[in-house]
Amino acid sequence: MDNIFTSLGRLRTCDPDRTALPVLILIMLFTALIAIVATAAGPENIPILTVIHELFGANESPHAFIIQSLRLPRIAMALLVGAGLGVSGLILQTLVRNPLASPEIIGITGGASVAVVIYFGWLAPVISVTWMPLIASTGSAVAAITIFLLAWSGTVEPARLILIGIGISATFGALTTLLMVFSTEMTNLSAYIWLTGSVYGADWTDVRHILPWVLLPLPPLIFLGRTLNTLLLGHDVATSLGIPVQIVRLIALGACVILASAAVAYAGAIGFVGLLAPHIARRLVKNTITLQIPATACIGGLLVLIADTAGRTLFGSLDLPAGIFVSAIGTPFFIYLLYRQR
Repeated sequence: MDNIFTSLGRLRTCDPDRTALPVLILIMLFTALIAIVATAAGPENIPILTVIHELFGANESPHAFIIQSLRLPRIAMALLVGAGLGVSGLILQTLVRNPLASPEIIGITGGASVAVVIYFGWLAPVISVTWMPLIASTGSAVAAITIFLLAWSGTVEPARLILIGIGISATFGALTTLLMVFSTEMTNLSAYIWLTGSVYGADWTDVRHILPWVLLPLPPLIFLGRTLNTLLLGHDVATSLGIPVQIVRLIALGACVILASAAVAYAGAIGFVGLLAPHIARRLVKNTITLQIPATACIGGLLVLIADTAGRTLFGSLDLPAGIFVSAIGTPFFIYLLYRQR
């Protein structure tokens, strides 16, 4: 009983501080600013005022095609992909109470990767690309169910879940390589570019396809924000407070699978966004998952957007995948987290 009252005292400290909402608004404004700068940057630099006028339809710009058809869809795709991966990582870290959890590390992204490689190799001629998020979600769901079944021992221990997830992730990585060996050269080329992680070639059709997969899971997660905060206090405390823990976990895990698999389906296996974005969001917006979810979505989108902008502007005519730059940042950060969790 003493433990429950102690935990309730901790729960009261989970209320958002007074700076949380203003900080969230600043994060959103900064995201919009970087999106405008990214629209202006490229092999052909466009004045920022011209970009703003074009966005608000103030006049007809000679750069309208570049802005509207080439850059804006790519920027929108980067923001949506980053948001999906970031929020998925935040919810996973909350569910397993482990700061090292993320979709790619515990194998959920690996399951989607296998499913999408199968799609490229054998299903693309007969199934429309519109269904690729559903195919990726199926792969992610299989991975998530496998991990939780193997980790279940009366309850799910966070350390056990992480270790099993790393093993499952390695297994799916090997299976992906095996599938590519038996695929055609064209399939291998498409799969290789996709596995690196890139939003190159995104158009408004792709944006319309991914939009519902990323936006629809967010309201239920925000609605469950206070309940997810309570789960951080432990299974026993949450159950004693009358929370249907297993149902909440199932809903949250389903949302994670949808968000991560949609991002993977359209941008490939971009790593570390689901690990980095939640940690940055928690530093800026403290104590409440309800506000951390939109903050993480913005920060995840920023990570992918900045990485993609760097890939298409820093090396002349070369257009490098965004996944390279995110991994360059994420690898040392992951090592730092491992050191912190020693």
